[in-house]
Amino acid sequence: MRTYQQKTAETQHDWYVVDAAGQRLGTLAVRIARALSGKHKPTWTPHIDDGDHVVVLNAAKVELSGDKWHQKLYQRHSGFPGGLYTETAGDVLKKRPEQLVERAVRGMLPTNRMRAVQLGRLKVYPGGDHPHAAQQPKELI
Repeated sequence: MRTYQQKTAETQHDWYVVDAAGQRLGTLAVRIARALSGKHKPTWTPHIDDGDHVVVLNAAKVELSGDKWHQKLYQRHSGFPGGLYTETAGDVLKKRPEQLVERAVRGMLPTNRMRAVQLGRLKVYPGGDHPHAAQQPKELI
């Protein structure tokens, strides 16, 4: 018996929708990362991008455990001396709630050439409305 190797022409990118209201950020990011990379499909092949599109709703209502709203830090650097910017998770939630989900999912995807393509299929919205109704997204379980 031979191992099945999926071809690029055989890939099909489905659409899924996830409601983030009341869900833990890490658990949600794991489910989204698996769908974006295609590992939830029986036809998954490591060198083929077989992931699906994922629409995340209510990103502003995601939860963190413990006191992580004040303790979890997000850092970036401008490249200039003294250019370190630090924000707490609570600050990020107030300014850009969709960025919490995007950063968590980005950290769970492998660091390779396919990561940027897979992240391009992630659509995150802070509210409950999205413009992707024409694609008829299914509920991600």
